Amino acid sequence: QVQLVESGGGLLQAGGSLRLSCAASGLTFGFYAMGWFRQAPGKEREFVAAIGASGLRTNYADSVKGRVTISRDNAKNTVYLQMNSLKPDDPAVYSCAGGSTSAVLTTERWYSYWGQGTQVTVSS
Repeated sequence: QVQLVESGGGLLQAGGSLRLSCAASGLTFGFYAMGWFRQAPGKEREFVAAIGASGLRTNYADSVKGRVTISRDNAKNTVYLQMNSLKPDDPAVYSCAGGSTSAVLTTERWYSYWGQGTQVTVSS
């Protein structure tokens, strides 16, 4: 059974930083592309960042480019999302996803597995 479990969310101040983690189990992690998506209340889920299976290639949404870094540790079966300079429009439920390909996936429909998400709240 595949499980993706996010952690690291919480209440932070605008301008602050946080690192989200997503621990994967039940899959051969090193063969999976991983991504982060977020969904704010009343809005559709949107792409944030993605990383290929090897970790060498990444892709970011324009809204977070320059503030966010996605990385992975295949030995720990974990993908990370480092977010800096948090903005008032960053609050959302952040979910990680896994897709069985080495490519970098930016579209939801290519991902097979999803975590439950972790809430990020930003206070001004």
